[in-house]
Parts: sequence; structure tokens; C-alpha cells
Amino acid sequence: MSATPSPRIGIIGTGAIGGFYGLMLARAGFDVHFLLRSEYVAVAERGLRLNSAVHGALTLANVQAYCNAADMPPCDWLLVGAKSTSNAELAPLIAQAAAPDAKVVLLQNGLAVEEGLRPLLPDSLHLLGGLCYICVHRAGPGIIEHQSLGSVNLAYHSGPASDAEAQLAIAEAGAALFKEAGLDSTAMPNLAQARWQKLVWNVPYNGLSVVLNAGTTALMGHGETRALILAIMKEVIQGAVACGHAIPEVFADKLLANTDRMPDYLPSMYHDFVEKRPLELRYIYAEPLAAAERAGIELPRIRALAQQLAFIDTHNLG
Repeated sequence: MSATPSPRIGIIGTGAIGGFYGLMLARAGFDVHFLLRSEYVAVAERGLRLNSAVHGALTLANVQAYCNAADMPPCDWLLVGAKSTSNAELAPLIAQAAAPDAKVVLLQNGLAVEEGLRPLLPDSLHLLGGLCYICVHRAGPGIIEHQSLGSVNLAYHSGPASDAEAQLAIAEAGAALFKEAGLDSTAMPNLAQARWQKLVWNVPYNGLSVVLNAGTTALMGHGETRALILAIMKEVIQGAVACGHAIPEVFADKLLANTDRMPDYLPSMYHDFVEKRPLELRYIYAEPLAAAERAGIELPRIRALAQQLAFIDTHNLG
């Protein structure tokens, strides 16, 4: 009996997230193909470099790099590491690089990112959410700095798999790929629940890092901002509960304790602001606020933070 062939993996958006997970999968022996834009020449010539506090200094010298999705071979798994602000432009690239019955994993922050992309994809493709718990950022073309963590949890959203058992099996197959690369990964049965849980951290820290020009250590070290973070976390939990996703309030205390143990970290939204890229306001703020409003509750601290970020984003983009 012949062994099951190893899947071909495509990375759509080789920034910090896509570069990290793609490099780790390639080092584990998987056939990984990277789609790049502005950094294509640098990565094609010099490879991908990872400076990791967890895994050490790693280099992927011979990167299978592409600047055109049409040139990529058909991929069984597509990991989308690009920002959610570009999903409409990414959809045709995903379709071009996808093998029949391909699994597309959105390694993106926020709520309802899959709902925004699903209508733009062929019905034959499976769509999953990927929730990355990692401190990582891009330091330069093809250079990734990894401070801590690295787990990624997967959950099925939509596609040809119609029953819960088949959907969970696909998520488990995806988690197995990351585990083989030495990374913690879990298949989650409920994507919306998992996304709300991740928002408990993302909503306060992403936004406050931009508004207050501060990393996690400074935010946690000041009594007033620490109290504000906790209050915002509790509002996210209120929104989740109103939408039918039970998250215990002690979850916020657990995240605070975890953040205390982290090295100082500037979240992805801070880097987007500094590099004058659009902030991911729709899925991290607008969609959760809208979902909570439909459920009959208002989240005033989160709305105020979103309003401030909208002002900053408009002026930052000129």
C-alpha cells in the first residue's frame, strides 16, 4: 500500500506570519511555495531568515518564490498570511494557486474575515480560520524577528465538507502539518468562539499600542492603562456572550498574566501604523461592534477606541 503523498503548501503573503510558518513547514520537509510582492527579489536572491528567541537563527536559503500566483504549482493547502485589508485582491490569487479541493487557511485577526472572503472564492475550496498566537514581526525584506509563542489553532468555516465530523477531520489534518513542523496546533470545533477568544487580547493591545504609542510592557506597567486593558477585555467577553459564545471572565485575568510573562511586544497594528499601511479596523473592531449591536448590547470602550483609530488611520494614510 503506497504512502499518502505529502501535501503541497502555498503561502499567500510572505510577511511576518506567512514567512514564519512557511519557513518552519519547509524546514520540516514540506513542499512549500511562497508568493511575494515587493520582497520577491530579496527573498529569491537571499532566502528567508528567521531570528527566533525560541528556535534560534534559521535560514531557508533556496526559497520557492513567486511574484505571480499563476506561476505557482497547484497547492493542496494555502496559508493566507497577508492582511485582511487586502482580501478582495487576494481572492483571485488564491483561486489561481489552488489545487482541486484545496484547503485555504486565513491566518488573520478579527471576526468574520471568512464571511468577507467566502463569496469571492470558488465553491469547491475549503475555507478555514487560523488563529495564530505568536509575537513576530518583519524586520526587513525576508527577515523575520520572532520573540515568543508560535501556536496556531484551526477551525473549519465553509466548503464542500458538509458534516461536522468531516469538517473537524480537515482541521485536524491542518493542525497535524504544524505539529510536524514542531509547533503547537489544535483543531477547534467552533470558529466563531475561537475568534471571539482571540479578540479578547487583540482588541485592547492592537488599538492601544497605536493610540498611546506603546508596547505591551509600558501598557501593562501603568496602573491606569492596565485597568483600561482589563475593562476592554471584559467588554469583548460581554460581546461574545451576547452572541452566544461563553467565555469566562477569568479568561481576561489569564491573558493579563500571560502578557506579563511576554517580552515587550509591539502588535501588528502598530507596525501597520508606522509603515503607513491601512489599519485592520473592519474585522478587529467594526465587525465585533456590529455583532454585539445586533445582539442588543453596546460596547462603549471598544467603540471609543475604534473611533480614535479611524481618525488616526485617515490622517496617517494622508
